[in-house]
Amino acid sequence: MRDEKLVKLIKISLLSVMAFLLMYIELPLPIFPDFLKIDVSDLPALLGAFALGPVAGVIIELFKNILHGMLAGKTAFVGELANFLVGGCLVYVAGYVYKIRKSKNGAIVALLIGSIVMSIFAGILNIYVVLPLYEKVLSFPVTVVVKMGTALNPNIVDLNSFILWSIIPFNLLKGLIVSILTLALYKRVSPVLHKEHMKLKHESNN
Repeated sequence: MRDEKLVKLIKISLLSVMAFLLMYIELPLPIFPDFLKIDVSDLPALLGAFALGPVAGVIIELFKNILHGMLAGKTAFVGELANFLVGGCLVYVAGYVYKIRKSKNGAIVALLIGSIVMSIFAGILNIYVVLPLYEKVLSFPVTVVVKMGTALNPNIVDLNSFILWSIIPFNLLKGLIVSILTLALYKRVSPVLHKEHMKLKHESNN
């Protein structure tokens, strides 16, 4: 049992480091404000959630953001907090649904539900937590954020429309990209993530 927990912890640690490194690869999109950039750092957490369980996925998200906040953070952990909460929502929901229905169709449904729930949660979180914290801690006014959105999309006239036309679509797109990558890679990496666990389980039965 101790060996099994140790192996799981090692896998979580390795996936966390991979996720942390992927945070450095960001892609700005011209249809969203500059501070909204696509990255695929949730990918290792999703792989971990599918292979090791939804709680493991959330732990990977936590470790990833602690590392980023300590080594590369520029937002006094506000950005890392937002990344953890939003990413944690995605991997926990997707991991939980997949745990109930472990199949290819189950994975597709899990990732779809996870992406939708994450996008809605991100919208609510930005209204009540993230943007107010940016304004208070980093002196980055919400009005400036809205103006950045308005410059790209005339439908954005206030905070609510910014959430509707920027935050939610951005997270849906991000969720779609990470979901496609997860579906493409999970079958290949799953044997590796399960290998030691199955070996230890077999030894304990003999």
